[in-house]
Amino acid sequence: MKLDILLNIPGLLIAIIIHEYSHGLMAYLLGDNTAKESGRLTLNPLKHLDPIGFIFLLLFRFGWAKPVPINPNNFKKRKRDTLLVSLAGPFSNFLLAVIVGFIISTGIITNNIVLNILVIMLWYNIMLGIFNLLPFPPLDGSKILASLLPNKYEYKFYKYERYLQLVLILLIATNTIDKILGPFIDFSLNLLIKIIS
Repeated sequence: MKLDILLNIPGLLIAIIIHEYSHGLMAYLLGDNTAKESGRLTLNPLKHLDPIGFIFLLLFRFGWAKPVPINPNNFKKRKRDTLLVSLAGPFSNFLLAVIVGFIISTGIITNNIVLNILVIMLWYNIMLGIFNLLPFPPLDGSKILASLLPNKYEYKFYKYERYLQLVLILLIATNTIDKILGPFIDFSLNLLIKIIS
């Protein structure tokens, strides 16, 4: 059990750090310095980790990091740029999964421990990428959906987001989230295998 947790830590850390850093970097490129000024435009894991969320990720495979602060008022086009910033995190996870998949497929990694770490890293990146696309606050998918809605519906969406958060908590607490994510994760893994083979 302890070994399993230790093998999970590197892949999980990298997946979380890249995800949050990508949000901050995209926001910075689009004119919002909030993440940089908050010290979050960094690859330092200590800046991104939420201790309880990290423990939950290790033990239950569902958890959270500290959200990178973003100020949409600094964007030239608020809805478009919010959409791009929200997509940046999941996209970075999928890209990293593809890179790790290619490394594994080359067969150059012969050490079993390193290989296991890479496989776990690949899984975490796919899982986090898909999980964060769900349209429930505070996940990225909720901001993606809100950015695509007309303004009056976007307002109502944010007005009632606390209730949608309760739905997400209920899905996780009842393990229903596994049934939702499972098929998408399996599809993504099969697609990745086709891409790298």
